[in-house]
Amino acid sequence: MSDFRLQADRFEWTIGFDFEEQARSEGFHLIAGVDEVGRGCLAGPVVAAACILNPELPVPAGLTDSKKLSARHREEIALALRETALSYSVAEIQADEIDRINILEATKRAMLLAVNSLRPNADYVLIDAVKLKELTIPQKSIIKGDSISYSIAAASVIAKTYRDRLMKDYDPEFPQYGFAGHKGYGSAKHFAAIREHGPCPIHRLSFRGVLPPVTTSEHDPF
Repeated sequence: MSDFRLQADRFEWTIGFDFEEQARSEGFHLIAGVDEVGRGCLAGPVVAAACILNPELPVPAGLTDSKKLSARHREEIALALRETALSYSVAEIQADEIDRINILEATKRAMLLAVNSLRPNADYVLIDAVKLKELTIPQKSIIKGDSISYSIAAASVIAKTYRDRLMKDYDPEFPQYGFAGHKGYGSAKHFAAIREHGPCPIHRLSFRGVLPPVTTSEHDPF
């Protein structure tokens, strides 16, 4: 099945099961939503989650794009999802591999790992914005999918809460950076800490602002 990319901002969409119902009308049953978090961070892994919601159960109240939820509400929804989903999985790609293969490829790799780790396996996948060429089952790529598909929103909440806890766990190990607060994103406090202390082992060295710019001495003949 060909990939379909929906420019959601051109339409008045509300979150629901429209894409899941379309897939079921075509004969698919185990429909997974996939999303990532941490793509723009300066430190820590990029994390992807895949989630197959149980169509016989209601979704947790307030489920939507994780960025639109408070931290407390995200945790409540994530707990409910872990208890009611037919299947969910999380995968992470660390900073050194992100530096080696670039953040887009790392994001795709994490998404693919998450989908392939689902038990039971999905037979159809809804993905937020990205297309996975290596995926062997039908997929649909949806721009802003975490705001219009419950399955993708569920994946976004699971991924976000997982990564936030991970960055809080890093905080005592690297207390000078404040990871528990900004979660590795490029806040003013984070940039200031990098300037003062230099990067730590979980920083993405290929990202702008992590390493100081290379300067050439005026006496350097090259």
